Amino acid sequence: MKSIIYTKNAPEPIGPYSQAVKTGNLLFVSGQIPADPATGEIVSGGIEAETTMVMKNLQAILTEAGAGFEHVIKTTIFLKNMGDFAAVNAIYGSYFTADFPARETVQAAALPKNVNVEISVIADLS
Repeated sequence: MKSIIYTKNAPEPIGPYSQAVKTGNLLFVSGQIPADPATGEIVSGGIEAETTMVMKNLQAILTEAGAGFEHVIKTTIFLKNMGDFAAVNAIYGSYFTADFPARETVQAAALPKNVNVEISVIADLS
């Protein structure tokens, strides 16, 4: 059985998908882009501002599901430019304190709304 997770504190989906889906003890959070949930606009200020907004969006969805970054077991980071890896990694890493999740980081030719970063997560809620 699956449950749809939704919060107004994260951006509205821009297609036919949910912000997150919970099934059993697993939470699958759709890729988040640096859209401000209040305006729907992409934040400006470069890769650091974009990554911070993405992480805040993920945090809002995790919170709605009763979880936090300590529950995350897997992440996928999509970058428009692998040259941004160090900057993204520094901000991303500040949201995790121990028992880091598994992860891959891939460069994508293009991302939704021409953003520089998108991140999805899977969390274990048990």
